[in-house]
Amino acid sequence: MFSAFPITDPTLIFFIVMLIILFAPIVMGKLRIPHIIGMVLAGVAVGEYGFNILKRDDSFELFGRVGLYYIMFLAALEMDSGALKRNKYRFMIFGLTTFSVPFVLIYLLGTTFLNYTTAASLLLATLMASNTLIAYPIVGRYGLQRNPAVSLSVGSTMIALFLSLVVLAMIVAAHNEDGGSLFWLWFVLKVVGFCGGMAFFVPRLTRWFLRRYSDAVMQFIFVMAILFLSASVSSSIGLEGIFGAFLAGLILNRYVPRLSPLMNRIEFIGNAIFIPYFLIGVGMLINLRLLFQGKGIVWVVLGITLVGTLGKAIAAYLASWRFKMPTPSGQMMFGLTSAHAAGAIAIVMVGMQLQVAPGRYLITDDILNAVVIMILITCIISSVITEGAAKTFILSEKNIPGSEMLDKDDESILVPVKYPEYANSLVALAIMMRNPKLNRGIIALNLVYDDENMRANQEKGQRLLDQVSKYAAATDVLTQTQVRIAANIANGIKHAFNEFHASEILIGLHTHKDVSPKFWGQFHQSLFNGLNRQIIMARLNQPLNTIRRIQVAIPSRAQYEPGFYRWLERLARVALNLECRIVFHGRQDTLALVNEFVRNRHAGMRAEYALMNHWNELPSLASTIAPDHLFVVITARKGTVSYKTALDQLPDEITKFFSGTNLMIVFPDQYGDGSEELTFAEPQHTEGTSAYEDVGKWMKKLKK
Repeated sequence: MFSAFPITDPTLIFFIVMLIILFAPIVMGKLRIPHIIGMVLAGVAVGEYGFNILKRDDSFELFGRVGLYYIMFLAALEMDSGALKRNKYRFMIFGLTTFSVPFVLIYLLGTTFLNYTTAASLLLATLMASNTLIAYPIVGRYGLQRNPAVSLSVGSTMIALFLSLVVLAMIVAAHNEDGGSLFWLWFVLKVVGFCGGMAFFVPRLTRWFLRRYSDAVMQFIFVMAILFLSASVSSSIGLEGIFGAFLAGLILNRYVPRLSPLMNRIEFIGNAIFIPYFLIGVGMLINLRLLFQGKGIVWVVLGITLVGTLGKAIAAYLASWRFKMPTPSGQMMFGLTSAHAAGAIAIVMVGMQLQVAPGRYLITDDILNAVVIMILITCIISSVITEGAAKTFILSEKNIPGSEMLDKDDESILVPVKYPEYANSLVALAIMMRNPKLNRGIIALNLVYDDENMRANQEKGQRLLDQVSKYAAATDVLTQTQVRIAANIANGIKHAFNEFHASEILIGLHTHKDVSPKFWGQFHQSLFNGLNRQIIMARLNQPLNTIRRIQVAIPSRAQYEPGFYRWLERLARVALNLECRIVFHGRQDTLALVNEFVRNRHAGMRAEYALMNHWNELPSLASTIAPDHLFVVITARKGTVSYKTALDQLPDEITKFFSGTNLMIVFPDQYGDGSEELTFAEPQHTEGTSAYEDVGKWMKKLKK
């Protein structure tokens, strides 16, 4: 039955890997496990030491190496080069600290407790003194790439890696008895020549090429050629290719803007294929069965993991204290510098090739397997710590996005319409939300599936847009309209959002159960998961001018989201236009900021405030909402600061307690900017419910 495994056909291997990249984030989202860890675990499952589904062929070596280069290259591209120059001494100090502390501790562990030879202990110490930025994609997810703690971690990683490679070269030279002064003089000359040549020639060549050729494909190929040339030369002079990849990123930093199409292409290719391939390849090397075949390897794994991680933690928190950085900085620096991956494998592989006696090598198979299992554990630790540090950083920020952002001339409301019965109501709501001082029109959009009924639906869509245009014209508000053909409705809306430079979306809440029985319908969930800008979903059962009161439920920490003042301003305009009362329900700290905003910008608004200490009190508000009230729920996307697991129950609670209520659900601006970045750490699709919740519901049904 299993004679076909492991799969060796390259085409089938690539197909299976693509399936893993596609479905692993979905499964891990259900299990609430970070996607990066999930990809490594998927590699464990399909590898030789798991279910033996795939053979680890040369493609994993190729794509995996490129994926590692990509991680280092992107980290350097996104660094704040100005901060690097201003804080060069901090980079040096932290780099030396994060290298030396774990190096000394692991060396003492190897010689004292594990009874390894001096050479083996030095090699193990070198391995644990370096690190890989495995959790760096998580930093990008929170928009913290240029945070001082992140910049320090990235820079120190390269310093620690460089020192590790130098020590590795010393061990190899001593073993081969060619480590004389001439060898080291030649080594230093090669390193200086390589770095100097790159710094001199690449900027001049890059400026010439980018000025002469504007073709997107050619620019991308040029950048990739520089990356792999640098990595190749770095490897040939005795340094690992990842050092060259990082150096190429530093040099090209100023020529590849972070919010440019070229950067988007670089990130897309890496995050879609190469980085996941690398993570799966690392997982395929891990043999968890060895943990149960004797106590020796267990002690080695525990020893090097605990002591090495402790060394990285001491270095991070010591540097954070010494530099008088904010409290979360040490946690962030520890999280980013605590993981070990392919760099560690490369170092230990070198040790396995150094023969100390006939048939005996410096590094044994037991040490290799202990190192690979250590990689899995440190990747988990790094991902969890970095995720927690990123959230803590955002919560501790002193500069909460202020109301001054509302004065920026960026307001442009996109209103997708499909059903005539609520199209005019949505446009009316958009008119009330707009800033009349800007005299900005409204963008009305109709999406049509690309199928056999496309032409007929185009005509129906155009008639609907003509209807809403006439409605808006009656209030002297101009509209831009477009009937758009799309194979995917959510993607069509997102593309239109970008083309029209919209600031937010106002769309009808799904009510047609014959189309989809799900609460969010066919595409709403993909829309708010794939776009970080404000999205308002409205269900209006009566004309707006008959609304007597607006009641707003605000989750805790909502004030820390970048879109806090945007939705607050929109609701204030609606309340003033309707001349109705508005009641805000939330925690004391949130209500205090709402009150301050109202007093400063809309002193004449009739606002009231009611304490709601916990989100579980939401159903109790149902008894206070009359048929002529508008109930507004401020929610959050998964993984954001104000998100809480209780929000997963929102569809069920609304269906049960607020079925006939005039309703508005607001997804605020989140993650700090409106860029739509497809990254491996933050997939476009997020599961609505976890597997644990599904199992719990199934168990309840069985009891009944």
